[in-house]
Amino acid sequence: MKVIKKLKITAILFLLFIFSSTILAETAVEGGDDLGSLIKIMVALTAFLVAIIMWLILVYSEKSEAAEASGFSKFMSMINSRPPIDEEQNLLLDHDYDGIKELNNKIPPWFMAIFYGSILWAAVYMVNFHILGSGNVQEDEYAEAVQIASMEREILNRSGALVNEETVTILDNAAALASGKDTYVKNCAACHGMNGEGLVGPNFTDDYWIHGNKVNDLFKTIKYGVPQKGMISWQAQLDPTQMQEVASYILTLRGTNPANQKAPEGELYKYE
Repeated sequence: MKVIKKLKITAILFLLFIFSSTILAETAVEGGDDLGSLIKIMVALTAFLVAIIMWLILVYSEKSEAAEASGFSKFMSMINSRPPIDEEQNLLLDHDYDGIKELNNKIPPWFMAIFYGSILWAAVYMVNFHILGSGNVQEDEYAEAVQIASMEREILNRSGALVNEETVTILDNAAALASGKDTYVKNCAACHGMNGEGLVGPNFTDDYWIHGNKVNDLFKTIKYGVPQKGMISWQAQLDPTQMQEVASYILTLRGTNPANQKAPEGELYKYE
């Protein structure tokens, strides 16, 4: 029976060591400072400590009876603090329940240690979060999450990932318009003319528009194309920022009155 018990403990030890090592390795690969990683580390360390304690129990269980009076055994006796069996008669309470009597045992020291430790931890927590700190732990976490999301949104906005036909706005800075002109000359001038006067495609310099005169309309037309008119979709060749730039540039061509303008097409739009 002792051999079987030792084998079981050894097997549990092995599993606990493997479990803790796996969690620590996984956390090291993932990295990060988030709460999930901290919890994983705590679980792994707990499993590791349990394995160490069980190993100590296994080692000391193999000692002889003479060695059982060693420091470990004294420590175990101290934290359990159970009276000898021959003194139990002195601990019997007067009442009994259907022949079942109750011993007036004291609460074990290990339990009291946990109890007082919890009180100490609560005091440290209160001072840290409600006296020295703000106390609004969830509000602080929320504010931090909002700030991070705002920074990520700003990065996405700069990259153009969030620009579409619904969110696009007109760009008026010189660098964006210069980039839009370069894209126009390379990809659009062959059909709409170098100056937007119109060739195969419509004229961009008058007040007539086939698919709308807003930047959203132009962006949508550039993105999806007009297959029935022979205009391809440019979303595979141009990223959202480039389409925004070229649409903004096209709007600057209105009223420039270049030579050899193509006849008006589409609907007349009145500008205020």
